[in-house]
Amino acid sequence: KKAFGLHSATPAAASAQKHSLFKVVVAVVLVCSLDIGTIGFACFLHSVSHCSCRVVLFPSSYCFVSTETSFVIKKGTSSVHSLLDTHNKSIRNQPPLPSLAQTFRVVCNAHAKYTAQQQRIVERQRKYNCPPEANITMKSRLQRLLGNKKSRFSKSALTKISEGDESLPDTEVSSASSGILSHDDEDYALYYDDPYADVRDEMERLAEHDRARFATHTDANRQDQDGGHHDEEITVPWFSAYTVYMGYAMMIFWGHIHDFCAYLLGVGRYIRQQSGLPGDDLTKFAPLLKSWEHFYTRRLYTRVQDCFNRPIASNPGAHIDVLERVSADGQKSLQVLGSVDNLDTDEQRNDYRQGPYYTQTDGGAAARHCVNLGSYNYLGFADDWMATCGPDVKASLQDFGVSMASTRTEYGTTTKHRELEETVARFLGKEDAVVLNMGFNTNATTIPALVERGDLLISDELNHTSIVSGARASGAAIRIFKHNDPQHLEEILRQAIVKGKPRTRRPWNKIMVIVEGIYSMEGEYCDLKNIVRVCKKYGAYIYLDEAHSIGAMGPTGRGISEYCGVDTADIDIMMGTFTKSFGGMGGYIAASKEVIEFLREKCAGSIYHNSLSPVVCQQCLSAFKIIMGEDGTNVGKHKLQSLRDNSNYFRMKLREMGLLVMGHYDSPIMPVMLFHATKISAFSRECFKRGLAVVVVGFPAVPLLVSRARFCISAGHTREDLDRALAEIDEVADLVNLRYSKSVFG
Repeated sequence: KKAFGLHSATPAAASAQKHSLFKVVVAVVLVCSLDIGTIGFACFLHSVSHCSCRVVLFPSSYCFVSTETSFVIKKGTSSVHSLLDTHNKSIRNQPPLPSLAQTFRVVCNAHAKYTAQQQRIVERQRKYNCPPEANITMKSRLQRLLGNKKSRFSKSALTKISEGDESLPDTEVSSASSGILSHDDEDYALYYDDPYADVRDEMERLAEHDRARFATHTDANRQDQDGGHHDEEITVPWFSAYTVYMGYAMMIFWGHIHDFCAYLLGVGRYIRQQSGLPGDDLTKFAPLLKSWEHFYTRRLYTRVQDCFNRPIASNPGAHIDVLERVSADGQKSLQVLGSVDNLDTDEQRNDYRQGPYYTQTDGGAAARHCVNLGSYNYLGFADDWMATCGPDVKASLQDFGVSMASTRTEYGTTTKHRELEETVARFLGKEDAVVLNMGFNTNATTIPALVERGDLLISDELNHTSIVSGARASGAAIRIFKHNDPQHLEEILRQAIVKGKPRTRRPWNKIMVIVEGIYSMEGEYCDLKNIVRVCKKYGAYIYLDEAHSIGAMGPTGRGISEYCGVDTADIDIMMGTFTKSFGGMGGYIAASKEVIEFLREKCAGSIYHNSLSPVVCQQCLSAFKIIMGEDGTNVGKHKLQSLRDNSNYFRMKLREMGLLVMGHYDSPIMPVMLFHATKISAFSRECFKRGLAVVVVGFPAVPLLVSRARFCISAGHTREDLDRALAEIDEVADLVNLRYSKSVFG
């Protein structure tokens, strides 16, 4: 009482001082509770000056009880049981409340324990050179992320979680700043003669406009001044919707007519032929293919299958050689032509040889030399491989060979694997990383290792099928939020926290939100800043797939987090692939050291799949060194700027044509809407005739009404390449009627 001045003569002053003391006690209790675990919820006490209070210490929780409200802050969990009923049995059966002095002594003892433990943490941080931020909360968060699988932890992993590890790699956090490369840099000006000087100002204005609206949100209220090109959603024109449905209806109708006639007459491309095998007897064996999917393949897909699965005969650089194919059975099957001498007439042979894009492979097979607008060669390593990555990759063959013929947990880990993992962690500013041998399986096997039954996954509606496969295999409950809509995500999170699990209404063990950096079919980048803000607000974990954004976004290529100005420390799990910007294969997961140790021992991609080839590891390492400038040159800087300039120039010109282009500036992916299934084949074939290799996408890869062509731009393209491609596309757009930005009829 003397310490807090409770010796006033007047009852009013004494009551006010007692009120202040009570607030101090409550504050100390809340601070001390940080030593126990995460505070998931705190109930404000009503009529504080009239409450009696008591602090009860349990081995696993602090319980603050008042006559009006009680709350329990439990150790190692985010659930807090709020007891708001004044007649609750747990409150009525409490023993007599101690005096305020006894309560204060208990709180002081607890605070002394808290101070001692904080001192031990500081000493451990100093010993292992760990960052001095609040590891208490981080560790509690980590235990929730891995807590449901605690029984499957190895002793070594648990030891590393509790005691730390001296082998933490040095981190290099680059996402504190974001933006674009500066053209005023002296080294840059000496190295790079700007081919877009005449349109530079317009390109930068459009790119900054998109970035301010969709990435940094510094200009969210500004009205669109670019003819509606920045709409986040593509609206299908009424005429296109009507004709698409009519076209599919007619194809389905005539497909059934053809099947019926073939069945009656016994003549047709898809009539079952007797093979002499027991399966011919349909009284004993059910038909292997008899469904809507088979009908779609026979009567719709085969009409346009020459637009897909085209074999190539060169590296996937800015220019590509595509092998010619022919069909002798009405598109039912396709065969590589080989030599032009295999054609039937001299006229056909002369037509091929006199074509402006005709070329031959080393084996004499006929091919077409095209501008490559479809490969994921973002940084152009396929174009200058011999001068950049080739020598080191070839040298690695002498030491390791092509394959390790083993899994990572057995004899499949080499010094190249560990060096690559440390480089990835350093590049992203994370503690550690693990590399896997396939990008698709990185998602499909990591997600089931992190979540299970009793957990909740919240996924963007346009996430990649690898994420969908991993989510379904995990056994966790799945919720979908509208594409790139943080408000809808917040609504789902609030409902999930309030309602809990179905039927039981118990809280979810953990909630994880999964998004992509760049959505591959839309060309849009993620609204990462707002999504991270929502996830932090509600305590949800965030899983970021950067398959298309890593190495292609941000001033130093560190992905969407750098581009949006989001610290990588705010992202729990960072996934990416080496198949796009790095010219390799496989994928990675970057996270805290504890999470990575857990995944190395529990992720199927690590313990069952074959190890990533050490040759590919060296390819990725060489690419990383070039991107980070550790090779002593400005090649990486030049590649990043060339990719950005080429992408923005190509997108700007496509929109000037009147084409309906999805996505944002600074994204290297440009989908152009075709809508009609018939325009898929028409656009692809006309472009192929003109020496353009393009990718077209239709149902079921995208919804029925939104078929599209997808352009992927590379740093290896020159402005001359893009101008020629744009001129050809402009001509094809007139033939196929694709100017939907100017007219509903195209």
